[in-house]
Amino acid sequence: MNSDWTSKDFYKILGVSKSASQADIKKAYRKLARDNHPDSNPGNKAAEDRFKDISEAYSVLSNEKRRKEYDEQRTLFSQFGSRMGGGYGGGFQPGGFGGFSSGEGAEFDIGDLLGGIFGGRGRGRRQPQGRRGDDVETEASITFQQAVEGATLPLRMTSDEACTTCHGTGAKPGTVPKVCDKCQGSGMITGTSGGVFAMTEPCDKCRGRGMVVENPCPTCHGSGRAPSSRTLQVRVPAGVKDGQRIRLKGKGGRGDGGAPDGDLYLIVHVAKHPVFGRKGEHLTVTVPVAYDEAALGAEIQVPTLDGPSVKIRIPAGTPSGRTFRARGKGAPTKSGGHGDLLVTIDVQVPKQLDDEARAAVEALRAARGSADPRATLFEEAKP
Repeated sequence: MNSDWTSKDFYKILGVSKSASQADIKKAYRKLARDNHPDSNPGNKAAEDRFKDISEAYSVLSNEKRRKEYDEQRTLFSQFGSRMGGGYGGGFQPGGFGGFSSGEGAEFDIGDLLGGIFGGRGRGRRQPQGRRGDDVETEASITFQQAVEGATLPLRMTSDEACTTCHGTGAKPGTVPKVCDKCQGSGMITGTSGGVFAMTEPCDKCRGRGMVVENPCPTCHGSGRAPSSRTLQVRVPAGVKDGQRIRLKGKGGRGDGGAPDGDLYLIVHVAKHPVFGRKGEHLTVTVPVAYDEAALGAEIQVPTLDGPSVKIRIPAGTPSGRTFRARGKGAPTKSGGHGDLLVTIDVQVPKQLDDEARAAVEALRAARGSADPRATLFEEAKP
């Protein structure tokens, strides 16, 4: 957990409430990132700084675990002193985060209790840690066939990474950050609250970093981070669905100080096909047939997505809407096989008839006689 987060209101940066849902956070981030992206605001330092703050806020609030830790850290730092500043008397002994006594001979270390939140190691000692790379979210559009078969896509990514000018130190090339003289490089300072016991909190001079940059890098202005672009070859698996969110571990923003890289989240948009649809591992297609083919029966050719056509036999008297199955002509499966092609029959009724066709239809009507195909419908509809 980054201790300088206590000085930043990530909810305010994204313009959302503390109770905002993940969908609201994502929506706010996308709008702000688009408006303040460096590519859309060349030479605008203020927009660049806002983009960095927006990216950092989203990287925390979009992750449920990091968001929970952030909320706890902010709450403790804003309320801990007022709620525990005095009036305990009894067995508590001063001395920072170490050696509190319950008055019954048992001791506990409040540094251990809060260490998971503040990033410490107990008893107020703070171990320097690298910064994990930011999680990055992007979108890609693919064709229907690419979604069915899988595809490798080139993605150009822009993320906040270690500054290439100062290599993440934040200091101007040729200089180095200095150890903070206030916290002696620990990033934490100890103060008293109400005169009862000492409380350790992030150093206000170095903002918990333990180092002070006296000569800021001209590229990142001392932050150690800067927008960076790179192209990734990303494999989209076969069978991906429209709107599916794919996590690519370690493909997000690069970490520094030995910390791991962030993750890349890819939202896939699949274009519709003019002929085929999908139903799980099966492909679907609707095939028009003539009335006489449905009435008398026929063999018809049906297209497939990536191979030769397949022959389907339609029995005499086939109604419109009936579905036939061409096995093994569908989408690839995880087991290495293929699903089926589901062929739905759509009986076509001609809008216009020439004299010969009309005479044939009238002959069919005469041969049918007076039988009413809706007779049973009316009988069954009676109460």
